[in-house]
Amino acid sequence: MKKKTLLILTSIVAIMAFSVSGFVYEQSQVRKQKVADTKVSELVRMHSPVYGAAGAKVTIVEFFDPSCETCRAFYPGVKDLVNAHQGKVKLVIRYAPFHDGSEDAVRILEASRLQGKYWPTLETVLETQPQWAAHGNPQPALIWDYVKGSGLDIEKARKDVNEPTVAAIIEQDKSDLRALNIKQTPTFYVNGKPLPKFGYEQLKRLVEQEVKATYP
Repeated sequence: MKKKTLLILTSIVAIMAFSVSGFVYEQSQVRKQKVADTKVSELVRMHSPVYGAAGAKVTIVEFFDPSCETCRAFYPGVKDLVNAHQGKVKLVIRYAPFHDGSEDAVRILEASRLQGKYWPTLETVLETQPQWAAHGNPQPALIWDYVKGSGLDIEKARKDVNEPTVAAIIEQDKSDLRALNIKQTPTFYVNGKPLPKFGYEQLKRLVEQEVKATYP
């Protein structure tokens, strides 16, 4: 009788332990999912500039500083990756204005976007980067001279740099930088995955891997 009672008690304890462990596991999975969802939202925001087809299933997210020499060097290759995959890959730009003068450059970029001139302005900003973004003596105001021939309404753009929506975009991106602990540029993610090792070939390989997985 004692053995039977002990067996019943042991079974009850085991069932309770299993239930508790199952609950703990389920809650941990919920927490992990919440963290994953948060990171996805912090990687891609509705306000971010997008190059490529909006419906592309492979997304390159680049945390980008217009004063960053490496960002400038990577830009043609990243653009080529998007173009080479014909609607399957898009680039999302997130701002990481770490250098002095970079926030002013971002404001000019966002003002140009209000006129539908974002990408040509970005390319001008990068092309002339050595002139306006000299480390130790940045002069982002020079950008206005460089973009005069691009068809941008300079007078309107000079007003739009102070728009609250422009300030909100910069603050949101800076907040996401802190949340993701990003401290250097360029930093890339492809469909939410960070590069295993920094480099253009590593980026290209990860993009091609995601294209094959997403478009079998």
